[in-house]
Amino acid sequence: MSLKTIRLELARTADFPQGAPDRGYEFAAPLTDDGHLDPQAWQAAKDQCAFRRFWAGEAEERGHLAHRNDRWLFEFEGDSEGDEEPIFKFDRHRFVEGEYVTVTERDGEDRPFKIVRVG
Repeated sequence: MSLKTIRLELARTADFPQGAPDRGYEFAAPLTDDGHLDPQAWQAAKDQCAFRRFWAGEAEERGHLAHRNDRWLFEFEGDSEGDEEPIFKFDRHRFVEGEYVTVTERDGEDRPFKIVRVG
């Protein structure tokens, strides 16, 4: 099993009609051959499934990809449980370039992100 590095960039929103490549997430995760997150492989490598959140004008944040109760989450370093960012239907998405995912960020906003790199 090898981990893939996945980069998500903010997709088009009302505030960013062209999207924003300087706002997003980059994380390591195990994928199945067809591009889905692999929860069994994640269990064996969860300590290596780190992420970073980059957002123009804000300090970079880091944490780990977590899987609890059939849900995928971004858990930030130093945050308490319940202060993570759930990822909408991450278990159903294929992680291939050009696809979109939604992250519910800590401010409660659901934001769309485009998968721009899987490598």
